[in-house]
Amino acid sequence: MQPDSITQPVAVPRGLPTERDAGPFDPPSQLTRLRTARPVSPIVMPDGHQGWLITGYEAARQVLADTRFSSRLDLGIIHMPYETPGMPEQTEPNPPTPGLFVAMDPPGHTRMRRKLTGAFTVKRMKRLEEQIIEITERQLDELASRTPPVDLVQEFALPVPSLVICELLGVPYADRETFQANAARFMVRDVSLEDKMAATGAMTTYLAELVTRKRAEPGEDILSDLARHADLTIEELTNAAFLLLLAGHETTANMLGLGTFALLENPDQLAELRADPELLPGAVEELMRYLSIADIFYRYATEDIVLGGEKIVEGSTVVLSLLTANRDPHRFANPDTLDVHRTARGHLSFGHGIHQCLGQQLARVEMRAGFSGLLRRFPDLELAVPAAEVKLRTDMNVYGVHELPVSWTSRA
Repeated sequence: MQPDSITQPVAVPRGLPTERDAGPFDPPSQLTRLRTARPVSPIVMPDGHQGWLITGYEAARQVLADTRFSSRLDLGIIHMPYETPGMPEQTEPNPPTPGLFVAMDPPGHTRMRRKLTGAFTVKRMKRLEEQIIEITERQLDELASRTPPVDLVQEFALPVPSLVICELLGVPYADRETFQANAARFMVRDVSLEDKMAATGAMTTYLAELVTRKRAEPGEDILSDLARHADLTIEELTNAAFLLLLAGHETTANMLGLGTFALLENPDQLAELRADPELLPGAVEELMRYLSIADIFYRYATEDIVLGGEKIVEGSTVVLSLLTANRDPHRFANPDTLDVHRTARGHLSFGHGIHQCLGQQLARVEMRAGFSGLLRRFPDLELAVPAAEVKLRTDMNVYGVHELPVSWTSRA
């Protein structure tokens, strides 16, 4: 009999392990071992700071719910667990960014969030559903007109959420290539600070002009709704728009690409979905749990806090791995298995607490439409390259695939 793994010492990580050595869909093996041995673990950052790494489900949920773990970037120095080329050592907190509500605590967060919640209600998403299905079907027609093999990311996974978010926010779709290119540069983990600043500058300049026009001539879209709030400055509107645009297409695009890859690599689960389309809503939740593409989040301890038996001192940077937490066997049975019959309710892929994802209903509608359409229209969809050759986004802050070459011989 193997000894209980809890008794096996696991080294304190120096920097965050990112290599997907356990497979394209699984957390780095060091994080899985750490979750078993010490789900609330010290981590030594590249700059020498001792922070904390959270890999257990219960501990991650507690951190996300406890506002003593602040989301603000201006309270203290947030120590990054990665090497960042060209980034000078930070000696002062970042200045606050008006309107960037993911980096705010109450009451500022409450004020911004309240202005946005009306735009993303379940009722509004229901009204949008027909439009989203129409956009998806048009893109599937485009895909079907191509001669395989084709890159599913470029021809389907990226255009669908880009079309939807442009429609929803009131961003001209003709501008999509510019914002997609700048968003990609912004999301690359080890890009130079200079490149990141250039991408951010280009996006904010573009969006500042757009929201200024919306304030002068509002339309029937979310940015116009926000621009009608006279108490929001152009800077607040611009930063909120930046966040909505980035989150609204990056995450769903990567879920459609990586989710399709995961289904193709689990043909038994794919066959069950094809046989019973009623399983799809639950399968979307399971894919989100299983893949957790927005994995790494940060908090700042505003006081000494005991978590999971460990004392986290004030001023510590806390790093959460939601993917590792969503694979915790204490919360989900056989967590490393993709199971479309699973009830994955309670997964942390949309976060938890006051920062839970604002656009989660929109994402669900898009994924249901996207996966449903792909399964129906392309009954023999398959990878056009060996799985080991699929280019993974291990260099990006949102995980996925850079390309997914696929083939088919028949289509519905």
